[in-house]
Amino acid sequence: MKLRALTAVLAALTVTLVGCSGKATEGKGDEQDKAGIKTGPGVTSSTISLGVLTDMTGVYASLGKSVTQAQQLWAKQINAKGGICDRKIELTVRDHGYDPQKAIAGYTELEPKVLGFAQFIGSPFVAAVEQRIDGKDKGLVLPQAWSANLLGSPYIRVVGATYDVETINLIDHLLKEKRIAKGDKIGHVYFEGDYGENALTGSKHAAKEAGLTVVEQKIKPTDNDMTAQVAALKQAGVKAVVVSAGPRQAASLVGVAAATGFNVPVVGNNSAYAPQLLKTQAGPALLKDYYIASSTLPIGDPGDGPSLLAKEYASQYPNDVLDNGVVAGWTAASIFGEALDKACDDKDLTREGVDKALLTIKGYGTEFGVTHDFSDPAAPSTRESVIMKPDASVPGGLKVISPASVSDAAKSFTVK
Repeated sequence: MKLRALTAVLAALTVTLVGCSGKATEGKGDEQDKAGIKTGPGVTSSTISLGVLTDMTGVYASLGKSVTQAQQLWAKQINAKGGICDRKIELTVRDHGYDPQKAIAGYTELEPKVLGFAQFIGSPFVAAVEQRIDGKDKGLVLPQAWSANLLGSPYIRVVGATYDVETINLIDHLLKEKRIAKGDKIGHVYFEGDYGENALTGSKHAAKEAGLTVVEQKIKPTDNDMTAQVAALKQAGVKAVVVSAGPRQAASLVGVAAATGFNVPVVGNNSAYAPQLLKTQAGPALLKDYYIASSTLPIGDPGDGPSLLAKEYASQYPNDVLDNGVVAGWTAASIFGEALDKACDDKDLTREGVDKALLTIKGYGTEFGVTHDFSDPAAPSTRESVIMKPDASVPGGLKVISPASVSDAAKSFTVK
């Protein structure tokens, strides 16, 4: 679907659903249980219900499956220990297939029934219901999206560095490794829309700080052959390329570049890789000079957090691929769980109580290599990025080449 068409659909659906949202949330107000704990939507005397709006059949199907199964594993383990606040965790999953109508319909269906959402894939879809979330619903939403445009809401909280910050850290890595230098041109191949254009903001900032020039190549999510983009960047004489797109586009770009003798380093945002790519024709090129940034250690890292999660996930899902979606899903669910624990201590399991509890969480997530701070809704939970390189010999197909850090350019950058 083209961006204009998608935007029009989302706008029409948003107007319709904002108009009917009052009926969807009619019912009892906040209550109090026998232990004096305030409760609200999604919370009973025995259960806490969380929504999962995922993509298991669309363009991010592999990511959605990993994220969702990791969250189901988290819930299973929490429930085996007695749950949270003497209540079992229930996850209600809806697969929207990256379809705007299904995504917003799924939110409308689940919102009155759940305390909040441990997962919502698709920043355009989250943005489409942001007015409802901030205005009336007020349920905590942890999106699997990293656009800076989602910052500022007290209820929609981005877990990790935003795309702009992540891109700045990637370019800083190239500078530190002396792969590029002042006066060079760098290419940037990016999706039109939230994701790519937010990443482009980051590359422009990094370029300004380092005396570089950015050569832009905007593409659509439906563009899978990067031959024309590689030719244009080669002719422009760029010394490195940033790719802010999907795994398929990244594989095409790196593969075509290698086949045409365009030997420059390529760096990508966290969404621009999947371990399945290593088994394609682009595999050798990806292993040679491709790098990825993320706000977490990879699932194949030997550290205690990733290695334990990899073992437990493989035991539960022995036939499924390990990838970084597993870490992302687990991290989001565990953060939601931490907020629930704190809200329970405060005897307030209402949506407002959980939102307030999240604001108190700082220094979280060190077992996965990055520290998160949720005290400021206007800021990403971290500005740190781990730089990784494809490696076919490790589970998940990524190894760390530079531990979590934040560049000076990313520190000084004003996230908008």
